[in-house]
Amino acid sequence: MSESGFPQAVLFDLDGTLLDSAPDMLATANAMLAARGRAPISLDALRPVVSKGSRAMVSVAFPALGQVERDALVPEFLDRYEALIGQHAVVFDGVAGMLDALDAAGCAWGIVTNKPEYLARLIVPQLGWEARCKVLIGGDTLAQRKPHPLPLLVAAERMRIDPATCIYVGDDERDIVAANAAGMASVAALWGYRLEADDPLAWGAESMIAHPAQLQRGDAWPLARA
Repeated sequence: MSESGFPQAVLFDLDGTLLDSAPDMLATANAMLAARGRAPISLDALRPVVSKGSRAMVSVAFPALGQVERDALVPEFLDRYEALIGQHAVVFDGVAGMLDALDAAGCAWGIVTNKPEYLARLIVPQLGWEARCKVLIGGDTLAQRKPHPLPLLVAAERMRIDPATCIYVGDDERDIVAANAAGMASVAALWGYRLEADDPLAWGAESMIAHPAQLQRGDAWPLARA
């Protein structure tokens, strides 16, 4: 922890934490539905499952299909999403200021997401983060993905920091589970995507934050475990 209160390093989830990608995902799902002559779904229907991944989103778009049939649609979903990535997505309000505050405090930050790495590497330059983001690990970068701690541990290794000095920020339970297993303090991002049944109080995060702008202050960050 620096004298300013900011941690030495921060790792972020991407979708639902830094980036509101739900509008891109909605356009993808509705393009698939339109191609099959089906009615579109609403953002309210899709938004809660965006952090759960492509299979969960396909399940919302095609609830009448069986699991095998839905899984067969995942490659099409990813291809269609790749073709329009970034066209509708926006950075969550307050994220830009939060990242500026981290940079000003000398805090290194990176991204560990379950989004396939090739897709994450398409969106990060669109956001102007390619030179600022110190590490980027996707869901297919390694043999394991969150909630396994390996992606967080490898990210810390690539940043040349002790995991215990790093804080992980994410909007899904698997983010907090991964952080705990990696020995990192964690922040539950309450502004992200959650199912109604999700209970962030039960996740075990050191801190729960309602809005990214709160993290522009050093004293809002939990203490690292170091």
